[in-house]
Amino acid sequence: MSDSTTTPTPAQPTVVLVHGAFADSSSWNGVVERLRRDGYPVVAAANPLRGLHHDAQHLRSVLASVDGPVVLAGHSYGGTVMSEAAAGEPRVKALIYVASFLLEVGESTGELAAKFPGAQLGGALEPVPVTTDGGSATDLYVRQERFREVFAADVPEDVAELMAVTQRPVTSEALEAEATKAAWRDTPSWTLVTLQDLAIPADSMRFMAERAGSHAVEVDASHAVTVSRPDVVAELIVEAARSTAG
Repeated sequence: MSDSTTTPTPAQPTVVLVHGAFADSSSWNGVVERLRRDGYPVVAAANPLRGLHHDAQHLRSVLASVDGPVVLAGHSYGGTVMSEAAAGEPRVKALIYVASFLLEVGESTGELAAKFPGAQLGGALEPVPVTTDGGSATDLYVRQERFREVFAADVPEDVAELMAVTQRPVTSEALEAEATKAAWRDTPSWTLVTLQDLAIPADSMRFMAERAGSHAVEVDASHAVTVSRPDVVAELIVEAARSTAG
């Protein structure tokens, strides 16, 4: 006979995933599969990649559409966006930075990517001028012939080739914009440091994680760790969710 006074088990938080530059929401597919298997509701947000404050506003609208507590994970530039968007949002219980950026107010994504030696992504980018509603901007793509080398070296070649063709560009303005908020100051955070990363040097990730008091875990993977090691990414997200439950 069950005890009617037993406290009910709280519902799982919703995991919101934010992709970074040169990727789209499908880059989380392997992670989504594992999280759903563990019973977590998941939303893979479509990051516009048009500008930091524009992108953060869009993410805030996604967060507002989710009921209950949220665990928020961002890959690469997606971490910059979630730090800006989640500040002051009490329903966000944990932040997981996956090969990502933990910016301090006044810093830019590009600045932190280049803070330590080893980044090779910048030299592989191709700028493309585009017309926008507000005038003009510069889209940045990774040259297809260098995509696997600098972005996804541990991803199977055929998969990396498709990723290169279907990549979504980010504006140069998005990478140059300075952060005005830092959600990690008030929300527990976890950082996945990718040791074979040629987009964000591991030393840069370690520096940001240590400065933020983030729980850091290291993995021997490329920048495209959500594709090459979705198991490790999902495990860290689940760890963060369980550590902040209730």
